[in-house]
Amino acid sequence: MIRRSIPSWPIAERPREKLVEHGPQALSDAELLAIVLRSGTPGATALALARELLVRFSGLRGLFSADAETVFATPGIGPGKYAQIHASLELARRCLAEPLRRGAVLEGPAAVRDMLQARLQDRPYEVFCCLFLDNRNRVIRLEELFRGTIDGASVHPREVVRQALACNAAAVILAHNHPSGIAEPSQADEFITRRLRGALALVDIRVLDHLVIGDGTAVSFAERGLLTG
Repeated sequence: MIRRSIPSWPIAERPREKLVEHGPQALSDAELLAIVLRSGTPGATALALARELLVRFSGLRGLFSADAETVFATPGIGPGKYAQIHASLELARRCLAEPLRRGAVLEGPAAVRDMLQARLQDRPYEVFCCLFLDNRNRVIRLEELFRGTIDGASVHPREVVRQALACNAAAVILAHNHPSGIAEPSQADEFITRRLRGALALVDIRVLDHLVIGDGTAVSFAERGLLTG
């Protein structure tokens, strides 16, 4: 079988030209990934390599969450292409996080939920975040404070309070992910939320919500009525 290089394809079939002509939404996942990869290997085009990656890792999310050594096992993928793939992912994450830049006013719970989901849902380990807000609910900063198993022993209220006071926060939104993909809050989640609410209340800082991020979903403590009492 003769494999023709992408520049020899009809213009309408070339991923880059197709994107310019019709917009990125017109491209398949493989075509978009081929643009990120930029080039293929002596035996395969960039598009063929992109398709191989998507099959091997069962889609984009599997590819983005795989560790470097596992990705390197794909013929034609080395540190350079791995860096290109993850640079594109990080750019997307930063774009989604821009509405939470310092001084931005929160437009509503959905915007916060979407941003935190995009940031946390594919992490292979638990990450505990605090979104610090001023007295007008304007963003001060988003901080990743703890990693690992999120329980009463690993999340330290004193550190959360210290960070909140350091940035003069009036309120916080807590968030962490469940790598299992199941967003249902655990007893440990409820316990640490009560501890943090109590510690922050002593310095007159409100906890507006605690979001548990799962696979394509998020559970809000506020919506569940778990911040009362």
